[in-house]
Amino acid sequence: MKTQILYEDSDILVIHKPAGIATQAARIGQMDVVSELKNYLAAQSRRDGQPGKTPYLGVIHRLDQPVEGLLVFGKTRLASAVLNEELKNKSLHKRYFAAVCGKPSLQEDQVMNYLVRDGSMARVTASSRAGGKKAVMHYRLLDTCNVEIGARHDTKEAWGAPVQVSLLDVSLLTGRFHQIRVQLSHMGCPMLGDQKYGNEMSDLISNSLLIGNTALCAYHLDFAHPESGRTMEYNVSPENKAFTLFRNFFPETVHTNPKH
Repeated sequence: MKTQILYEDSDILVIHKPAGIATQAARIGQMDVVSELKNYLAAQSRRDGQPGKTPYLGVIHRLDQPVEGLLVFGKTRLASAVLNEELKNKSLHKRYFAAVCGKPSLQEDQVMNYLVRDGSMARVTASSRAGGKKAVMHYRLLDTCNVEIGARHDTKEAWGAPVQVSLLDVSLLTGRFHQIRVQLSHMGCPMLGDQKYGNEMSDLISNSLLIGNTALCAYHLDFAHPESGRTMEYNVSPENKAFTLFRNFFPETVHTNPKH
């Protein structure tokens, strides 16, 4: 199983989704996180002497296929309803690391755009009158470094001018389709490895560093346990190669223990 389970009890599952696997695939036969977890729960039921029992798994939130990070699922309908209410009233909190091409003009800012979905993509539009939905994102600049374009990793030789790349801490005040990826790209700071919303420079850097997935990680998740009410808090270190440019920010510990 590609999915890493960080915590499980009778009510919830907390997992670290790897990049490259969908949270819930639309195509029949395509393996996804939900399928992996349902297979895991079905095997668990068989071991408990309940063969044939159909496992329940409530999807609370999702991550794009090329994005990694933390997700929580409900194992009962009641737990799922409580978690969905937390998500709705913004008491379930998520934060993201993003490795981007370039450097934002401000150290910290709240960005507002109107986004409209266009098939498998999203784009910024002028206003809600054009069918756009309000999208609000907050970011904080953590670090910036220079990357030698075209650097050869076998010899460390470089033959291009250095280009800035930055590490951002991002949180969302709204939850729109591809929101972080679209808004950062619109700012002129597309994420490394983002094949949908990147530009020529981010593609060049990504190819030079062999970055194959979008450099976005949902690294922080906290919420109230749907049964006990205690605070559950988790953090993971990103696995995307892009984040090795900012090693000082990522501890060896992959996740924290729940707070009781």
